[in-house]
Amino acid sequence: MIRQKKSYKTPSHAWDKERIEREREILKSYGLKKKVEIWKAETFLRKFRHLARKLAATKDKETEKIIIDKLSKLGVLGENATIDDVLGLTLEKVLQRRLQTVLVNRGLVTTSKQARQYIVHGHVMINGRKIIYPSYIVPKDEETKIQLTIIPQMKKVEPPVTQ
Repeated sequence: MIRQKKSYKTPSHAWDKERIEREREILKSYGLKKKVEIWKAETFLRKFRHLARKLAATKDKETEKIIIDKLSKLGVLGENATIDDVLGLTLEKVLQRRLQTVLVNRGLVTTSKQARQYIVHGHVMINGRKIIYPSYIVPKDEETKIQLTIIPQMKKVEPPVTQ
C-alpha cells in the first residue's frame, strides 16, 4: 500500500501573532475554510520559487522556459515573464486562480461562500467535467468554459395581504 505524503508544510512558529492575523485576513477575503488551504498554496509557491532559484544559478534556459510556460498557462504569470517574475510571485496570485475565487470574479456567484457550496455540491462544470474541489487551479484557457448547472434563484417576496 502506497502512503500519501502531506501536500503542505506547516509554519515553523505556531504562535506568531502577525502570521495568524495575516492568515485570518486571507481566510476572510478569499472565503477559505481552513488555514491548510493557505499552507497548500504557499507550498505550491515554495516549490516553483525553489526551482527558479536553482535555474537562476545553473542558467538552464530550456527548463526555465518550461516552468514559465506552465505558470503562464495557469494564469499566475504573464506571457513575457522571466525567472525573476517567478521569484516575485505572491500568495494572492495563486489564490486568485482558485476555482472558488474565479467564480466570484467572473460574477457567476455573489459570494465566495456561495461559490464554495456550488462547487462542493457538484453544480460547477468546466469543459463538461464536474469539478468538486474549490482549490482547483483554473488554467487561463479553461476560464471561459466554466458553467453552472444550477441557476441561482432569488426568493420571491410576496406583498402583504390587505383587507
